[in-house]
Amino acid sequence: MPSSAPLRFIQHKNEAKAFYAFLAQVYDYVVNPGHWTTDMRDEALVPADLSSPTLSVCDVGGGTGFCTQGIVKSVLPTNVTLLDQSPHQLSKARAKKDLEGVTIVEGDAEDLPFPTDAYDRYVSAGSIEYWPDPQRGICEAYRVLKPGGKACMIGPVHPTFWLSRWMADAWMLFPTEDEYVHWFEQAGFEDVQIVRIGPKWYRGVRRHGLIMGCSVTGIKTAAGESPLNLPDKPAESRTELNSNFLKVALRLLLGTAAGFYYFVLPIYSTCIVGIDLERTYSLSGTLDSVHQRSGLAAFWLAF
Repeated sequence: MPSSAPLRFIQHKNEAKAFYAFLAQVYDYVVNPGHWTTDMRDEALVPADLSSPTLSVCDVGGGTGFCTQGIVKSVLPTNVTLLDQSPHQLSKARAKKDLEGVTIVEGDAEDLPFPTDAYDRYVSAGSIEYWPDPQRGICEAYRVLKPGGKACMIGPVHPTFWLSRWMADAWMLFPTEDEYVHWFEQAGFEDVQIVRIGPKWYRGVRRHGLIMGCSVTGIKTAAGESPLNLPDKPAESRTELNSNFLKVALRLLLGTAAGFYYFVLPIYSTCIVGIDLERTYSLSGTLDSVHQRSGLAAFWLAF
């Protein structure tokens, strides 16, 4: 099932690594308050079924460790491994007191440096959007889980409003819910479930998509690697990467510009909720002036 995104300037490891070299400095203060709150994190981790402190858990694409901080509320830090490709993000994670004891590893989500059948739980939050080959990354999730283990993938959802859809497709991978389910089932997971999440100010308004919009889970029932046979991952040439510096820089600039749209989305999305409330309350004649004003502001800002 092919995705319908022609640009995705930062859906590549080189651009993503450069992007996070800067964003890592402010990630917990800029992204989390509007798009990935502690309430959202705790809600998204419920389907992961972190039911015992002795579970072994890998948090793939864990970045600054924000999701890992939610995991260690239920699981012993010494049983948790955090992996990310960005050394800048990982330096932030290492500085967090509540992550002391967590094993922190630099690595690739599509080529995990872990043995097969190693973990009880696989968690990945806010990472799939940067994977050039999401199906390969989900097959790796299947491989490293023990039989009976559960994978929990938390990520963005694709918008339907035309401007938000264009910005999302220019920035990175925003999968549809059907794509998540398809990738999980193709990898061999069973009992695939999807739960919608979102910040409180954004409830019920999903036409603009979400940076964190769903929590997808699946169960591995048999030992070994994924039954889906993928071709070998192509090796990246360091010479080729260096020769494409200007191309990478241009993609980074354009992708960051598109991504900025989603960082400012909370400013007017609360007003968009006002539009929905206005339509709801007007049916019963109980609309107040606050809803009227917020709805009018949303009209000019979002449309």
